[in-house]
Amino acid sequence: MSPPSTTVVSFVRHAHSPYVPNAERRRGLSQEGRRAAAAITAHLAPVADIVVTSPFERARATVEGIADAAGVPLVLDDDLRERELAGEHVEDFDAAVEHLWANPTASHPGGESHAEAQERGVAAVERLVDAYPNRHVVVGTHGTLMALVFNAYDPRYGYEFWSGLSMPDVYEATFVDGELAGIVRTWVPPNEESAEA
Repeated sequence: MSPPSTTVVSFVRHAHSPYVPNAERRRGLSQEGRRAAAAITAHLAPVADIVVTSPFERARATVEGIADAAGVPLVLDDDLRERELAGEHVEDFDAAVEHLWANPTASHPGGESHAEAQERGVAAVERLVDAYPNRHVVVGTHGTLMALVFNAYDPRYGYEFWSGLSMPDVYEATFVDGELAGIVRTWVPPNEESAEA
């Protein structure tokens, strides 16, 4: 009987990025975001075997330093991109997002439903788990997509979890023989550390 295969996936929600209407793919990190990305690099470079990222600039810029520092491949996967909220700028972002969490199959004009985004996100993660047994995979992604992937495995990860995420944030998911065994947060932002002190 062969030993179980364990894949550890560190999901990295991107660092701070200034909002620019209709520039979802192109907007990069703020100065604060670049500083935080350097801290994320120090946190994950010692364990990373491969880095796979959303092609959106803010996600890629948060994790590309990990691949450089660890000397491992950086792979783009479009299925790790953020959920497309709508085809055009939405005035009341919070209300639009809350509606989608409450109605997973609903979508705004030109946008993607949570069910659709969740399906592609889970498929991307399952491909990684299959492809990298007994490896530590770093995934650069987005808050909503990360929450939707976790929600597929455990419904406790929903709107409240999403709304409490920091920028950046890191959650480690352990898969044993392809099944999720647990999720833990491995990153505490400096402002939360000082609040706990």
